[in-house]
Amino acid sequence: MVAKMRIMSKELVEAVRFICTVDFWIMAVLWTFSLLASYLPFFSHGLFVRIVSYPRNANVEVPVRPLCIITGATSGLGAAAAYALSKEGFTVVLVGRSAHRLSKRVAEICKHNKDAHLKAFQVDISSIQSILHFRCSLEQWLVESNMHASVQLLINNAGILATSRRITAEGFDEMMATNYMGAFFLTKHLLPLLRNSLVPSRIVNLTSFTHRSVRGMMFDKESVTGKSSFRMKQYPCARIYGYSKLCLLLFSYELHRRLRSESSCHVSIVAVDPGVVKTSIMREVPPYLSYTAFAVLTAMGLLDSPESAVNSILDAALASPEISGVYFFGGKGRTINSSSLSYDAKLARELWATSCDLFLEAQLSAKSTSSAEQR
Repeated sequence: MVAKMRIMSKELVEAVRFICTVDFWIMAVLWTFSLLASYLPFFSHGLFVRIVSYPRNANVEVPVRPLCIITGATSGLGAAAAYALSKEGFTVVLVGRSAHRLSKRVAEICKHNKDAHLKAFQVDISSIQSILHFRCSLEQWLVESNMHASVQLLINNAGILATSRRITAEGFDEMMATNYMGAFFLTKHLLPLLRNSLVPSRIVNLTSFTHRSVRGMMFDKESVTGKSSFRMKQYPCARIYGYSKLCLLLFSYELHRRLRSESSCHVSIVAVDPGVVKTSIMREVPPYLSYTAFAVLTAMGLLDSPESAVNSILDAALASPEISGVYFFGGKGRTINSSSLSYDAKLARELWATSCDLFLEAQLSAKSTSSAEQR
């Protein structure tokens, strides 16, 4: 009993300390307004805005079983998407950090879908070296399995909300590396396989309404890698999370523009925001606050379960091939406009240039490391 009281007392102190930070008020106020702003078009539909809905594409006979890669597939939305897409006839490649949780998830999916075709890879999306190793392992597996060297669907779902500063082996902020840089690097590495598909292929990026809370940011290397926050005494978790999701949107729209300029390209890219979903992403927020937030959102009817929210991902993944560069939100195939900042083509080009520079640096570093190891 005494131990339990101590734990409760410690959690209460943590909650009070967190309430006294700027980031708490960004989450409590700005994120709430951002969420309501995302739902606003549904209430004013036909008056001020026009909502476009896209039905899921009817099943089409394809020459090979389609292959889908899902990052962050061990729990929450990633796990729900892996199961749902296995039911849609995809060979699903589950990507996650924990080998144990991957094995457990594969077993659970197979238990409920005996016809599932699954493959699991242990990958740390925040690590450039891990992504490079995954690409090589994936290509080797495709050859050994006599499968076509292509990918039909990539879902960049992996994401974290870290409340304390953590630095990756490459010296980047872990939240920026996981939420944005990992998605950018993985997409760049897998683009040849997506282009090589015999049928139209697609990239789906999981973003968040929190991007609407971001105002006037820089897109230099210090900002994109999260190193600019290293000089700050208090880790700006809410600001970095929203920034990472804005980066993901800017990247999505810029890649869409670049792909559409290629007449022979059949790769599309869409962003999807599932709203607020009851997953483990809030696990680092003090329990008293996360429980309160979930209770309030439930009362407002704005909290979804992964099993329900996964429909937003399926809408985006299975929409007609010609649909690209749109922002799915709210389920039922509905799309709305993201923030005006996310459509700024100049900022998108700046982010693209910075990200590509980091990508090239990462490749050179990987080659140097590989050469050193061979000696």
